[in-house]
Amino acid sequence: MQVILIRHAHSQANAKGVLAGRLPKNNLSEKGELQAQELTKRLGNFPVKQIRISPMPRCRQTVTPWLQQLGKSATTKVLVDQDLNEVDYGSWSGKKLAVLSRNKLWKTVQNSPSAMYFPAGEGLAHMQQRAMQAVHRGLEVKGKGALVIVSHGDVIKSIVASSLGMHLDDFQRIVIDPASVSILDFSGGVPRVVLLNDTRSNLGEMLRGPAHKANLLGGGAGK
Repeated sequence: MQVILIRHAHSQANAKGVLAGRLPKNNLSEKGELQAQELTKRLGNFPVKQIRISPMPRCRQTVTPWLQQLGKSATTKVLVDQDLNEVDYGSWSGKKLAVLSRNKLWKTVQNSPSAMYFPAGEGLAHMQQRAMQAVHRGLEVKGKGALVIVSHGDVIKSIVASSLGMHLDDFQRIVIDPASVSILDFSGGVPRVVLLNDTRSNLGEMLRGPAHKANLLGGGAGK
């Protein structure tokens, strides 16, 4: 089964260089609204089994144009999943990233994220655990089609890292941009990364294609 990971589009907090976290009233920026419209063209129409989405409004706003294109049948497959919520950054929420980068805990976030617990918030290790629980719940749903997950940068980075067997301390090596699409394939014995951090391609043909079930030699023969 394919798992389609979509990060929300550019937000007002992104534009201001602020770590929004779970603070309310952080909608898409004008740039983000354009990205959401472009995402509709990039994704196109492909078989969807379930859409699991973070409760943050910016995630719903990102895929609303695409859902409208797919019609009412897609809307019934949308499930708000609290385990896909943004990291609870606690007292760091709402602060400028430029200011936070001077905090003594910043090095922990960058170099040893598995040890980071945000003051009055949550730990990144706990975030990864709940995010993977959401992924596995989606994988257990019966039916044909892809599992679509709409979430946040750190959450998606943690999912990719876990799926690759990487230690959480290495997850900062992964880049997940606003409105990016990443694809994992769980059809074989171990998860495979099919696409990572794509913000440009038209993906309809790829998403309508068969899963990567065959053993890969020489990088794979393509679809």
